[in-house]
Amino acid sequence: LDKALKVLNDYPATKLEISGHTDDTGTAEHNKDLSQRRAEAVKKYFTDKGIDESRLTAVGYANEKPLVNKKTKAARAKNRRVEFQLIQ
Repeated sequence: LDKALKVLNDYPATKLEISGHTDDTGTAEHNKDLSQRRAEAVKKYFTDKGIDESRLTAVGYANEKPLVNKKTKAARAKNRRVEFQLIQ
């Protein structure tokens, strides 16, 4: 997070989408909420460090965009993540 914070500080016009993701366990409603809270937690970290909230968008994708489509413990762990996407 600190490396991303440095980029945001070094490039003040940069805007980010912060996307939260989950694995495929649990209900759709729970995963949507969990992924949104993950993204919001990262957004809060950045805003607490002085980044203007208008530069950040937090989106919870639940398990809609898996990195790995397997049902193993290791695959599920890879799907639980937060990613950044530059917004033009």
